[in-house]
Amino acid sequence: MQVLIPGALRSYTQASQVEAAGSTLHELFADLDRRYPGLRFRVVDEQGRLRANLRVFVNGLGVRDLAHGLREDDAVAIVLALSGG
Repeated sequence: MQVLIPGALRSYTQASQVEAAGSTLHELFADLDRRYPGLRFRVVDEQGRLRANLRVFVNGLGVRDLAHGLREDDAVAIVLALSGG
């Protein structure tokens, strides 16, 4: 499936979109980490949860559960949450 990579993580992938596989978000990030070592740690914290400053969208729907099921034709976007003051 196609995964949209935010600018802050492109140093790992060297591309704005990459291919990855997995039947859940957990498997997808494991596959991304095999292909692009270190990327998963930037997305998933030590407790196995998505980092607070990131959002993941599957086919435009915001998802926080790494057990969320995926299909081969899904589009996944990793988005950095903006903050400021």
